[in-house]
Amino acid sequence: MIRIEHVSKQYGNFKVLDDCSTTIEEGEVVVVCGPSGSGKSTLIKCINALEPYGNGQIFLDGVEVGAKETSLPKLRAKVGMVFQHFELFPHLSILENLLLGQIKVLGRGRDEAAHKAMKLLARVGLSNQAAKYPGALSGGQQQRVAIARALSMDPAAILFDEPTSALDPEMVSEVLDLMAGLAREGMTMVIVTHEMGFARRVSNRVIFMDRGRIVEDVPTQQFFDMPHSDRAKDFLSKVLHD
Repeated sequence: MIRIEHVSKQYGNFKVLDDCSTTIEEGEVVVVCGPSGSGKSTLIKCINALEPYGNGQIFLDGVEVGAKETSLPKLRAKVGMVFQHFELFPHLSILENLLLGQIKVLGRGRDEAAHKAMKLLARVGLSNQAAKYPGALSGGQQQRVAIARALSMDPAAILFDEPTSALDPEMVSEVLDLMAGLAREGMTMVIVTHEMGFARRVSNRVIFMDRGRIVEDVPTQQFFDMPHSDRAKDFLSKVLHD
């Protein structure tokens, strides 16, 4: 589904990404973790061209992301993105937030798009909020709307960039439970997160990054039980709590 080959990116002399390679298969749930500034968010933003990259290649469902002939709107319709700060349009109702991409990018009629939107809002437990504006919802509710909006585009994969880090602690579980449900249904997901309990429970694989490099790329159980790098061992000792 997603293939990353020797991707590097730098700002001046600072390497944000340094020769990163990995593949994500259809139906896989991959967690990307590591210390702040390790390149995690930059890596997943490169997958749908929100960040340009220097060297290397990225392929999404066989399409080269960085190729000049690649249509970025079509590419981004294939891979949903859920951000840390929701990124909903504040001047549009919840329903209109879910209609916009379906109509403008996918070319759906308004009735078809509205039917899809209401079905997804019911799925995330927010069908009674459709007429409200984002500012009237809690952070957890807004993030669930953002996930519903990503799903409304029928994506082949969804990228999550620290989806719970801006939420109050009591709202985190409602978003993680929704994401766990998507994982059980076989949605291909790449998730940047510090929620290690969630990562252990839901992911198939963990990519651990440090200083722009992929240090470990292993099955989840192996990462938590037998990390091979000292850097990963040190990271886990700080983030895991009994």
